[in-house]
Amino acid sequence: MNKVYSLHDAVAKFVESGDVLALGGFTTNRKPYAAVNEILRQGQGDFVAFAGPGGGDIDMLIGEGRVAAYINCYTANSGYTNVSRRFRAAIEKGQLTYEDYSQDVLMLMLHAASLGLPYLPVRLMQGSGLMKFWGISEEKRKTMPKVDDLKCVEVENPFVPGQKVVAVPVPKIDTAIIHVQKASPDGTCIIEGDEFHDVDIAVAARKVIVTCDELVSDEFIRRDPTLTRIFGECVSAVVHAPYGAWPSQCYNYYDNDPGALKEYDKASKYQDAEDAKAQLAKAAAKAAKAAAAAPENEKLAEAAAKAQKVADDAAADVAIPQTFKDYLDKWVYSVKDHQELLNKIGGARLVSLKNAPHLGYSITHLK
Repeated sequence: MNKVYSLHDAVAKFVESGDVLALGGFTTNRKPYAAVNEILRQGQGDFVAFAGPGGGDIDMLIGEGRVAAYINCYTANSGYTNVSRRFRAAIEKGQLTYEDYSQDVLMLMLHAASLGLPYLPVRLMQGSGLMKFWGISEEKRKTMPKVDDLKCVEVENPFVPGQKVVAVPVPKIDTAIIHVQKASPDGTCIIEGDEFHDVDIAVAARKVIVTCDELVSDEFIRRDPTLTRIFGECVSAVVHAPYGAWPSQCYNYYDNDPGALKEYDKASKYQDAEDAKAQLAKAAAKAAKAAAAAPENEKLAEAAAKAQKVADDAAADVAIPQTFKDYLDKWVYSVKDHQELLNKIGGARLVSLKNAPHLGYSITHLK
């Protein structure tokens, strides 16, 4: 069966507002950015999101207000942003409904979903604050049909009288989106390097979109069945999207793009121009207070003067730093599709990211 779609059509057909959405990859590894960019352009939202160890892909959805609830363990562009900035800002401002599990438990929950288990008993998290403190209260959970009523509950181990275990819910995933190195038209996928939780969410989800760097023939797949990681029966749509994980890396194909990830790190500090002005004014006031407390310290005085100049320039619209909104306008909304994005990035830049044969990483992209 031929399951090949354009990126636009795959997202339009299989991603629905209100979905329980799971994204593949790991922080800056094989993240499905091309598909997330298309979701942003099309407007779907109100997601209950599972991202495993999330990255800039889920951070963009959060920053654009597309996530109604987020169940996660860790969200960062590892090596560039230790905690994703739009995610952090939404938490600090109380704008994101969020539940926190330990990484081991969350990954086991996704695996349990692939096995069709009704719930998962674990001994992890016992004795920690993750048991005691709930990000989403039981009362609020009851108002959210696609969020489980309980975060966790301690129960008796039926096989060891007197022993307690922790029962956690199993995600009921509507749509999974995964980027892979190779896929065939029938949806069979080859993943090179770490699989992360991608196989689990592909098996568990009702709908699965796979984007791939290479669209290969079914005959190619049959040459070595041991390389298959996701079976075609799991997949709803296959999209040929070269560099579909950009700016994250795709093992054996291309490295992450340091310039783009650094740009996002700086830009995502501010939601928009007004947020930038407010944050810079706050930083200037803080610097002035520090300088006033130590009038003999020339360095503090210089820092305060510099911070005030930056804040004044922003307030007067003379120089406003790049913001999250600017970044999305530049790399997502100003292009009509993924191919136009690749044209904008440019061939020379993309080629510089290509992995050196037999190394698995680029030796030119940092130059």
